[in-house]
Amino acid sequence: MENQKQLKNKWNEILMLLSNKFNDGQDLDLEGVIYLIGLQELGQIQSKFKKDQKIDLMHIAICKLLEPLGYYQFNYTDQEGWPHYKTLTKLPNLKSGEQTLLMKEAIINYFIEKQLIQ
Repeated sequence: MENQKQLKNKWNEILMLLSNKFNDGQDLDLEGVIYLIGLQELGQIQSKFKKDQKIDLMHIAICKLLEPLGYYQFNYTDQEGWPHYKTLTKLPNLKSGEQTLLMKEAIINYFIEKQLIQ
Protein backbone atom coordinates (compact mmCIF):
# COMPACT_ATOMS: atom_id res chain seq x y z
CA MET A 1 0.00 0.00 0.00
CA GLU A 2 2.27 2.77 1.26
CA ASN A 3 5.49 3.03 3.08
CA GLN A 4 5.49 2.28 6.79
CA LYS A 5 5.71 5.91 7.89
CA GLN A 6 2.67 6.96 5.85
CA LEU A 7 0.76 3.92 7.11
CA LYS A 8 1.62 4.77 10.71
CA ASN A 9 0.63 8.43 10.25
CA LYS A 10 -2.73 7.54 8.70
CA TRP A 11 -3.40 4.92 11.39
CA ASN A 12 -2.62 7.47 14.11
CA GLU A 13 -4.94 9.97 12.41
CA ILE A 14 -7.77 7.42 12.50
CA LEU A 15 -7.06 6.56 16.15
CA MET A 16 -7.08 10.23 17.13
CA LEU A 17 -10.31 10.88 15.23
CA LEU A 18 -12.16 7.92 16.75
CA SER A 19 -10.66 8.16 20.23
CA ASN A 20 -11.67 11.81 20.55
CA LYS A 21 -15.16 11.22 19.21
CA PHE A 22 -16.03 7.93 20.90
CA ASN A 23 -13.62 7.26 23.78
CA ASP A 24 -13.05 10.56 25.60
CA GLY A 25 -9.62 10.93 23.98
CA GLN A 26 -8.31 7.61 25.28
CA ASP A 27 -6.67 5.48 22.61
CA LEU A 28 -8.73 2.75 21.01
CA ASP A 29 -7.13 -0.53 20.02
CA LEU A 30 -7.56 -2.33 16.71
CA GLU A 31 -10.52 -4.34 17.99
CA GLY A 32 -12.26 -1.14 19.16
CA VAL A 33 -11.87 0.39 15.71
CA ILE A 34 -13.23 -2.77 14.07
CA TYR A 35 -16.19 -2.73 16.47
CA LEU A 36 -17.00 0.90 15.59
CA ILE A 37 -16.86 0.07 11.88
CA GLY A 38 -19.28 -2.80 12.52
CA LEU A 39 -21.66 -0.38 14.24
CA GLN A 40 -21.37 1.99 11.29
CA GLU A 41 -22.06 -0.74 8.77
CA LEU A 42 -25.02 -2.09 10.74
CA GLY A 43 -26.49 1.39 10.81
CA GLN A 44 -28.81 0.72 13.74
CA ILE A 45 -28.88 2.97 16.75
CA GLN A 46 -28.98 0.69 19.73
CA SER A 47 -27.35 1.34 23.05
CA LYS A 48 -26.70 -2.24 24.15
CA PHE A 49 -25.70 -5.35 22.30
CA LYS A 50 -25.41 -8.88 23.62
CA LYS A 51 -21.98 -10.51 23.60
CA ASP A 52 -22.75 -12.58 20.49
CA GLN A 53 -24.08 -9.50 18.72
CA LYS A 54 -20.83 -7.67 19.48
CA ILE A 55 -18.92 -10.53 17.87
CA ASP A 56 -21.29 -10.35 14.89
CA LEU A 57 -20.62 -6.60 14.61
CA MET A 58 -16.89 -7.26 14.42
CA HIS A 59 -17.51 -9.95 11.80
CA ILE A 60 -19.55 -7.48 9.71
CA ALA A 61 -16.69 -5.00 9.91
CA ILE A 62 -14.05 -7.55 8.95
CA CYS A 63 -16.11 -8.69 5.96
CA LYS A 64 -16.68 -5.09 4.85
CA LEU A 65 -13.01 -4.22 5.28
CA LEU A 66 -11.77 -7.26 3.37
CA GLU A 67 -14.45 -7.12 0.66
CA PRO A 68 -12.37 -4.81 -1.62
CA LEU A 69 -9.51 -7.31 -1.38
CA GLY A 70 -11.72 -10.08 -2.80
CA TYR A 71 -12.16 -12.17 0.34
CA TYR A 72 -15.86 -11.46 0.93
CA GLN A 73 -18.87 -10.27 -1.02
CA PHE A 74 -22.02 -8.68 0.35
CA ASN A 75 -24.83 -11.21 0.05
CA TYR A 76 -28.00 -9.80 1.65
CA THR A 77 -29.50 -7.95 4.59
CA ASP A 78 -31.71 -10.04 6.85
CA GLN A 79 -35.12 -9.03 8.24
CA GLU A 80 -33.50 -7.44 11.31
CA GLY A 81 -31.24 -5.29 9.13
CA TRP A 82 -28.01 -7.24 9.68
CA PRO A 83 -25.79 -7.54 6.58
CA HIS A 84 -24.52 -10.95 5.57
CA TYR A 85 -21.48 -11.71 3.46
CA LYS A 86 -20.32 -14.78 1.62
CA THR A 87 -16.73 -15.94 1.50
CA LEU A 88 -15.14 -15.72 -1.93
CA THR A 89 -11.58 -16.65 -1.07
CA LYS A 90 -10.18 -18.23 2.05
CA LEU A 91 -8.00 -15.88 4.05
CA PRO A 92 -4.30 -16.71 3.86
CA ASN A 93 -2.47 -18.04 6.89
CA LEU A 94 -0.81 -14.94 8.28
CA LYS A 95 1.27 -14.36 11.35
CA SER A 96 -0.23 -12.08 13.99
CA GLY A 97 1.76 -9.04 12.88
CA GLU A 98 0.82 -9.65 9.25
CA GLN A 99 -2.88 -9.90 10.20
CA THR A 100 -2.64 -6.62 12.09
CA LEU A 101 -0.96 -4.92 9.15
CA LEU A 102 -3.59 -6.25 6.72
CA MET A 103 -6.43 -4.98 8.92
CA LYS A 104 -4.82 -1.58 9.47
CA GLU A 105 -4.34 -1.13 5.73
CA ALA A 106 -7.95 -2.20 5.10
CA ILE A 107 -9.19 0.24 7.77
CA ILE A 108 -7.16 3.08 6.26
CA ASN A 109 -8.63 2.32 2.84
CA TYR A 110 -12.13 2.26 4.37
CA PHE A 111 -11.63 5.68 5.96
CA ILE A 112 -10.23 7.09 2.72
CA GLU A 113 -13.20 5.66 0.79
CA LYS A 114 -15.62 7.22 3.31
CA GLN A 115 -13.68 10.50 2.93
CA LEU A 116 -12.93 10.69 6.65
CA ILE A 117 -9.20 11.00 6.01
CA GLN A 118 -7.12 11.76 2.91
